[in-house]
Amino acid sequence: MSKENIADVGANRTGIKTSPIDSKDIIAQAQKAEPSSPGDARAIAEVRKQYTREAADGLGSVPPPASLKGMAKTAVDMLKGGKPTVLIDKLGERLAFERSGVRLYEGALSKLDVFGSWEGGPSRELLTKILEDELGHFALLMEAMEKLGADPTAMTPSADLTSVISMGVPAAISDARTNLRQAMQALLVAELTDNASWELLIDLARGLGHDSLADRFQLALDAEAEHLALVKGWLAAGVATEARAPMDAAAVPAQP
Repeated sequence: MSKENIADVGANRTGIKTSPIDSKDIIAQAQKAEPSSPGDARAIAEVRKQYTREAADGLGSVPPPASLKGMAKTAVDMLKGGKPTVLIDKLGERLAFERSGVRLYEGALSKLDVFGSWEGGPSRELLTKILEDELGHFALLMEAMEKLGADPTAMTPSADLTSVISMGVPAAISDARTNLRQAMQALLVAELTDNASWELLIDLARGLGHDSLADRFQLALDAEAEHLALVKGWLAAGVATEARAPMDAAAVPAQP
């Protein structure tokens, strides 16, 4: 099976129906087997609860302002009834995500070099444009954090969380076995998250009175909406192109 074609017939032996005789025996033995441990899922649920109670520090904390000016800004916001650490936490989250976004599109460009594109698929020019947009958003977020007196190099709790949640996306794109269309599928997950997260950040900034920041974030969201539309269109075109492609005759098993 060619790496360019994902859905061709091949020597896939993961399904139970590839060995009907052995599968009957496996099912019969499974039905006869005793449980490996007594009880149900309640015991492991209690263990999870115990670990959760013991992890009192959670995913960490937001560091204090790095400058006297930042401390003054924080004090003013707190006097207004706001909690500026929440905004800093979410800025750190977007900063980490945008930095990863640059790497994702670098990976997509590598796939493009190997596999080429398809009709209605991504071009080097547009992939590079998105990469540069992500880098620009990273710079915007660094500037915003520094203006608020925060340290953009610190790992905030939300930054830590989003890095764990999105771990599969860079893994999928960097996997040597995946092709460009599969990379587009991974990028779609990232872009959907990116758009929703920018929306949340804009609402948070406005709610805390940072309207000028929110206006600049809105421009970033407008660009991210374009990225999302492009990736969705590229993926749809790629799926349609493969669905219309003739089956690889060499991959079709001979009939007995």
